[in-house]
Amino acid sequence: MLPRESRGFHLAFQLALLELRAACEAEITRATRSSAEAAGLIRIGLLNYLAAALLMPYAPFHAAAAELRHDVDLLAARFGVSFEQACQRLASLQRPGARGTPFFFLRVDPAGNVSKRFSAAGFPFARYGGSCPRWIAHTVLATPDTTRVQIARLPDGATFLCFARAITAPSSAWGDPPAVRIIAMGCDIGHAAALVYADGLDLERAAVGIGLSCRLCDRQGCRSRAFPPLEHRLALDPLVAGASPYRFERKDAAVP
Repeated sequence: MLPRESRGFHLAFQLALLELRAACEAEITRATRSSAEAAGLIRIGLLNYLAAALLMPYAPFHAAAAELRHDVDLLAARFGVSFEQACQRLASLQRPGARGTPFFFLRVDPAGNVSKRFSAAGFPFARYGGSCPRWIAHTVLATPDTTRVQIARLPDGATFLCFARAITAPSSAWGDPPAVRIIAMGCDIGHAAALVYADGLDLERAAVGIGLSCRLCDRQGCRSRAFPPLEHRLALDPLVAGASPYRFERKDAAVP
């Protein structure tokens, strides 16, 4: 049996399919699509968005988000939706003249496969997976079904207030591994005061240095590094041990 919030979304989806099919098809006709399969994916995406808009109307949800300081659990309870659905709606509040806090949104599985991502916050996602293992989207797997918070700072100094939850779905049968999906969101640290998740944090001292991915990160001495950076020269010495297995010199460093 579907969870209560999933049943509500399913009914909203069916209502959108019945009542808003013409508007949906008009948008698909105007879109550039490469195949019938692409048109089908666009159709499902539009209907999902319409279902979310029916359950979480823009103006009431926008007002509630500000009132509740973006507490996703409270928003989900107020509108009868899931944590993921509330997060995704928060990330879509970018209507001109009535914009919400600019968030990024990511859905990823434990293997690192990204199934959803979009950003109004300018967060630089790794395009093909393999993002930083120090980022909360990966460390949150240690505490499933619990929201965790991280101040994440990129090498260029850009800093984001991030929160994430690993959601475990019930197994369909004995022996079937439960499906796990990580939902991660965040915004520029300049918006932290508008989020309940910043309460009690020292926004400067709590910052954790992360990178885009190991191949593109130039942080020295990272214990979590899995691969050497592409842009710098390796400087390996069998007589010197360090925190990282890949010591390197910056590309612009003087040649010895």
